[in-house]
Amino acid sequence: QVQLVESGGGLVQPGGSLRLSCAASGFSLDNSAIGWFRQAPGKERQGVSCISSIGGNTFYVASVKDRFTISRDKAKNTVYLQMNRLKSEDTAVYYCVRVIVCSSRDGPSGMTSWGKGTLVTVSS
Repeated sequence: QVQLVESGGGLVQPGGSLRLSCAASGFSLDNSAIGWFRQAPGKERQGVSCISSIGGNTFYVASVKDRFTISRDKAKNTVYLQMNRLKSEDTAVYYCVRVIVCSSRDGPSGMTSWGKGTLVTVSS
């Protein structure tokens, strides 16, 4: 059974950092791309970042470039999203998603499985 479990969300002050984790089970990250999506209250869901199965392709939406870093630990079958210099506009529920494609130009596509999400709140 495919399962994605996010953790690491919480309340942080502007300028702070958080690291989100996505533990995958039921499949191997060796042959699956993973994306991070977020949805803020009253806003549409947005693809924030993704990493290809081989790890050569990564994508970041413009608003998080140079602040967020996606990585993977194959031994733990886990993907991480390191978020630095957080802003109030980063406040959202963040979802880990198994995707078919991670394009370095266009981002994640072909969502197949979703985690339940973890809430990130950036506020003073």
